[in-house]
Amino acid sequence: MKIIAVDAMGGDHAPQAIVEGVNRAIAEFKDIEIQLYGDEAKIKQYLTATERVSIIHTDEKINSDDEPAKAIRRKKNASMVLAAKSVKDGQAHAVLSAGNTGALLAAGLFVVGRIKGVDRPGLLSTLPTGDGNGFDMLDLGANAENTAKHLHQYAILGSFYAKHVRGISSPRIGLLNNGTESSKGDPLRKEVYELLSADESLNFVGNVEARELLNGVADVVVTDGFTGNAVLKSIEGTALSIMGQLKSAIQSGGLKAKIGAFFLKDNLYSLKGSLDYSSAGGAVLFGLKAPVIKAHGSSDATAIYYTIKQIKKMLDTDVVAKSVAAFTEE
Repeated sequence: MKIIAVDAMGGDHAPQAIVEGVNRAIAEFKDIEIQLYGDEAKIKQYLTATERVSIIHTDEKINSDDEPAKAIRRKKNASMVLAAKSVKDGQAHAVLSAGNTGALLAAGLFVVGRIKGVDRPGLLSTLPTGDGNGFDMLDLGANAENTAKHLHQYAILGSFYAKHVRGISSPRIGLLNNGTESSKGDPLRKEVYELLSADESLNFVGNVEARELLNGVADVVVTDGFTGNAVLKSIEGTALSIMGQLKSAIQSGGLKAKIGAFFLKDNLYSLKGSLDYSSAGGAVLFGLKAPVIKAHGSSDATAIYYTIKQIKKMLDTDVVAKSVAAFTEE
């Protein structure tokens, strides 16, 4: 039985969205148990699942504007901290939160702990592509600055994730750069290029440009945390803008536009689906001793369900234990 510790109080729509997502996951997956950490009275309002769900009551939670490291140290009974401690103590196998990103990163590092041999865990997420296959990208903001060694480790971690969780036998690794030529980039990018090229365990396909990411140019894209976070937000913003402009054009376009939209509705739903990253699950703080997953702060019940599905796949494939073994051998 896979046990997942869930911070029920984190996120814009907590605890309703969190608990409703748990209800759906419990109904579908018979081999998981959920520990819900948070205000018991508020959680029970939305909880319909009775078997394989336990509530660990606490009145304390970490707010979105709390300073991450201080919050982890001072709010010992916060729902997020207790969920992380459950994993550390071996009472749960993974932790999920849609709350304060920085605080979850701190809880992952200081409570769950990093894998020996991994210098800095990176934040990994699966993003959509036009062909529907998606790609994994890290680091997406766990670290503001990175060394070439960090990015090399991200390539190894990303390859592990794509291989074991997404079932890609030989994931194509791309290095995000300002050109595809091997001579492109700043000193960091050039050093990383040499490291990845020399690593025969990786299927390194070279430099990739940001404009090609959604075209499926690579299965795993590696970059520093500052750049990764900026690119992620650009992709999210562009997707929302495109869908918003399309909806506005249809609504203001008169009868012809509405009739056209009616006949194209299947195609429009397909487009919406291809731009929707919520079905891929949450962002993984990869490089820790157990799965620590950050769901988007605005996650609804469906996004939480898919994130639990993602965690289940990580636990089923034992991807963290395999990455621990790989880095311990080095």
